Formats: sequence, C-alpha cells, structure tokens
Amino acid sequence: MFFSVVIPTYNRLLILQKCLRALENQQLSVDSVITGYEVVVVDDGSSDGTWEWLELYSQEFTLLRSLSQIHQGPAAARNLGVNEAKGDTIIFIDSDLVVTKNFLQAHANALVKGQQQLKSNRLFTYGWVINTCNFDQPTSEPYKLTDFSAAYFATGNVAIPRQWLEMAGLFDTRFQLYGWEDLELGVRLKQLGLKLFKCPQAVGYHWHPPFSLEQIPRMIDREIQRGRMGVLFYQKHPTWEVRMMIQMSWLHRLLWGLLSVGGWLNERTMAPYLQWLINHGKPQLALEISRIFLNWYNVESVYNAYTEVNSNSRQPPRDTK
Repeated sequence: MFFSVVIPTYNRLLILQKCLRALENQQLSVDSVITGYEVVVVDDGSSDGTWEWLELYSQEFTLLRSLSQIHQGPAAARNLGVNEAKGDTIIFIDSDLVVTKNFLQAHANALVKGQQQLKSNRLFTYGWVINTCNFDQPTSEPYKLTDFSAAYFATGNVAIPRQWLEMAGLFDTRFQLYGWEDLELGVRLKQLGLKLFKCPQAVGYHWHPPFSLEQIPRMIDREIQRGRMGVLFYQKHPTWEVRMMIQMSWLHRLLWGLLSVGGWLNERTMAPYLQWLINHGKPQLALEISRIFLNWYNVESVYNAYTEVNSNSRQPPRDTK
C-alpha cells in the first residue's frame, strides 16, 4: 500500500509549513502495510509566496512533490494532484490541517480492517477533524461536539483506493467557487457502492485564526459562493437529499428567516454584540452566533442562483446570424 497525500493550497503558507512538517515526521509500525508514501502539494495560484517557499525549502522535505497551476479552485488542484500521484491509495487533506504522528498508520490500519470485513476494497476511511485557533500548538485542542461531521465524503481527512476515484471520474472542475465539490464526488462514490469507515485514530487539527469582525465580509462572500455551487450540485443530482444538504427547502428558508428576523439580524446590527463577546474572550461563541446571518446569506444565495438558472433556461436561444 503506497500512499499519496494530495494537498491543494491557496494562500495558506504559514499553516502549510506546519502541515508539511507533520507529514514529514510520520511514525509507521514495524509490520506496516505501508510500503511508502509521498506528499503532493498543488499550489493553486497563491499570491503569498507559497510557490517560492516550496522551491526554496524543497530539500527539507524528502517526500514532497510540488505542483502549481493558475487559480482554478480546489477541484482542479486535487485532480492534478491525483493524476500526478504515484500511490495506489490517495489521502486528501487540506493545507491548514496539522496531523498527528500516527496519522498515516491509522488510516492504513482502518483500510485493512475494512477490507477484511467487506472482503473487498470498495471502501474509504474518514478521520477526525478537530477545529482549533491555536497556531503554536494546534494538536493540543480537544475534540468538541462542534467538530462532529455527518458528511459521507469530505476531503478534509479521507483515504481512498485510487481506482475508485478514477472510476467515479474525479472532481468536477465546474466547482470553481467555494463548496460542494467533494460532497458531489461523494454522491458518485456512493453510487459505486463504496462504504464509509470512520477512523477516529487518524486525527487532523484544522487551524483557523480566532474569529474577528474583519473576517465577516469574506465569510459572507464564501456563503454566497457556497449557495451558487449548491445549485450546481443540485443540477447534477436533483434529489431531495441534495436539496436538504444545500439548504434549498422551505424549512431552511423559514428557519433562518425566523432566526435572523428576515435578515434584520445581520453583520451590521449584530456587530456590537459580537465584538462584546470577542472582547470578553468568547470568539468561538461569537462565531457560532454569526452563523445565524451567514446561513441566511447562504439560503438566499441558493434561491437566487436557482431562480437565475431557471430564468436562463427559459430564455429562447439568441439569433447569432
């Protein structure tokens, strides 16, 4: 079993350095089924000096292979990484994830156990992702209820035999904005009959800076992008399950409409309270409360994008003569 750890990155140089050093120092058991591994980083057109740093420090990382592309989004970056990878097993993580020393061995153990149970390799493993804003010691963060994920296939921490990725068709590169490219691939993997095996021993610590009001405009833009990509997801898979995933239902619109008082509770009206929480050492609580209006932006974006798609589909073709 040869692992290729594929990591797309975009303007995350400082945490990427910690990510790569953690992967360089993996501990494998004496009888490990892992015959070797490589780390494939795809720089998605970063402007923070990521590519220059990768070239300058390439000698420090004996297992690292660096690739670059113009900015096209994580779907295209992951596809490039998979196509260039040497491994028969692909591990996807994000570039702001710092893993523990037994990370690769834990995924290998879970894959072997799953294959023994199924009598097949038609499976993938999904490890824990623990959110933290502790940059100096990210792996000191305990697991929290808010870290739980019910996703079937998410690329924050997943290991999968390469053959099933190729059979499913890899990631859809039309997902160039934020969100859903991995879960959409998950729908196709589920159609191939792949089983999910949880692997809590393979732990990755997802770092993000402490919440501040300055982050809100970018977070709102990300929710708007996620809404637009959610409609593309639904166009490909027009099922009730996908509608619920992307929050395109009357229930979601009613819920977030009520909680946000029709959008009245927003980044402007809630700013004083959120700042008060931050000043009193509760940035995580402020972030969770801000999800009220962030979800409202997301749901509105979904419906706006869906209306736009339907409107365009009803328009007669233009006469180009």
